Amino acid sequence: MIQRLVFRNLFHRPVRTGLTVLAVAVEVAMIVMMVGVAEGLLQESLRRTRGVGADILIRPYISGATISTADISAKLPDLLVERFPDISHTLGVTLHTPGDLQTITGVDWDELEAMSGGVVLFEGRPYEAPYEAVVDELYARQRDLSVGDGIELMGHDFEITGVSETGKMSRVFIPLETMAELQGWQGRYSLLYLKLDDSSKVRGIIEEIRARLPDRNVSSVEDFLATVTTDVRQMSTQYTNIIIGIAVVIGFIVVMLAMYTAILERIREIGILKAIGASKRLVGTIVMRETLVVSALGILVGYGLSLAGRELVALKYPLIPVLIIPHWLAIAAGLTIAGSIAGASYPAWKAASADPCEVLSYE
Repeated sequence: MIQRLVFRNLFHRPVRTGLTVLAVAVEVAMIVMMVGVAEGLLQESLRRTRGVGADILIRPYISGATISTADISAKLPDLLVERFPDISHTLGVTLHTPGDLQTITGVDWDELEAMSGGVVLFEGRPYEAPYEAVVDELYARQRDLSVGDGIELMGHDFEITGVSETGKMSRVFIPLETMAELQGWQGRYSLLYLKLDDSSKVRGIIEEIRARLPDRNVSSVEDFLATVTTDVRQMSTQYTNIIIGIAVVIGFIVVMLAMYTAILERIREIGILKAIGASKRLVGTIVMRETLVVSALGILVGYGLSLAGRELVALKYPLIPVLIIPHWLAIAAGLTIAGSIAGASYPAWKAASADPCEVLSYE
């Protein structure tokens, strides 16, 4: 009986109910999508680093020095190979970040293939001339680029000679010598990757290299990725919490306004219910059940919007991966329900407190 009354109340004003459900759905989608974008970008960055196939990473000690700078001597790889025979491959790279979060990497293509186990080219060939470039498939898709097209990098025109698989270090590759010439980094690297014949010796070799290179940050690739993961998540937490807070407040306000308006419209019916014996608890329960039904519908629609949003982002902005994280679906649902119940508390209290004599005598 009560449940039938709840649904009739909701469908009595379908437009208002639909808009409230949509607002709740947008709240859920905002939470899921924002967390999904942050985690997707992080996981994609980790995947590209692992795609190099290295065991050890040597970086400058200055925080952030891997962005658009180079101060590791190009002589260091030969010295390390001579001292540590277990090093099977070395790979020095230079990095430049132009400001769009997509790093341009200067690298010797043959050395990259040797260390990573090969890089698949879906179109074209590796670069051979100084002003040629290879881009990965997602970068090519977002920029609508193909083999033979021109692209401006660091103020110079490059020709795209190949489109590679994603997940191998970078989005854009140019010759190491070209990057050195353009940036004035001759004989220097931004990062140095090392690959061992026996990965069980990584810890021991790292300790020896650290003793010989106290001015360099030497770590295993997995330790580096763990540190990056922790740092990035800490930095993104505040931003994500702000977005979540805004979404919950919006849901709270929308539900409160919708339920308050509904109570004002049905104040006479509420008076009749109380006049025939309905308790305050029963009236408040009806309002809260309506809120929970709206929230449940909004959560389901919000999940659908999240999936649709992920597909739309993949089509329009393939460089921005979106991960739908299952436990965040549950968190978004919990926050939405809590915000909705809080928003409906005052309307429920007002309905339960209505005096049937005053309500029924009012025209």
